[in-house]
Amino acid sequence: MKILVLNGPNLNMLGIREPGIYGSETYRDLLEKIAAHAQTRGVSVDFFQSNHEGALVDRIQEAYGNTDGIVINPGAYTHTSIALLDAVKAVGIPTVEVHISNVARREPFRSVSYIRAACVGSIIGHGTDGYLEAMDLLIERSHEK
Repeated sequence: MKILVLNGPNLNMLGIREPGIYGSETYRDLLEKIAAHAQTRGVSVDFFQSNHEGALVDRIQEAYGNTDGIVINPGAYTHTSIALLDAVKAVGIPTVEVHISNVARREPFRSVSYIRAACVGSIIGHGTDGYLEAMDLLIERSHEK
């Protein structure tokens, strides 16, 4: 099984950006944590991060035909991007939305997620462990088929 982990704007600033909300783990720490979990679970994982919406759309489209699942933290694009929603719908790859913080307990606009309508699940407010839970959800779904 091959999983693509996509991270949107400002996630490359983990450990620097608002550590009271997002924690002290760096982006590199996150990638190492995910890679170790993928190895334990016997799946391959690719990573992509961009601060640019079009680059994220392009990477989702590139996953078509060669990726079994997507874990996505769209960052602020969660609340604004119909383009990401449409890209996930277009490729038909099972996708899980992840948010490090509990967005429902933050500013009201953060409760709106456009991409959620195209996702098979959402993991919200579980810190960076949410990425591992999202991977596990995709792995379990693949075993049900």
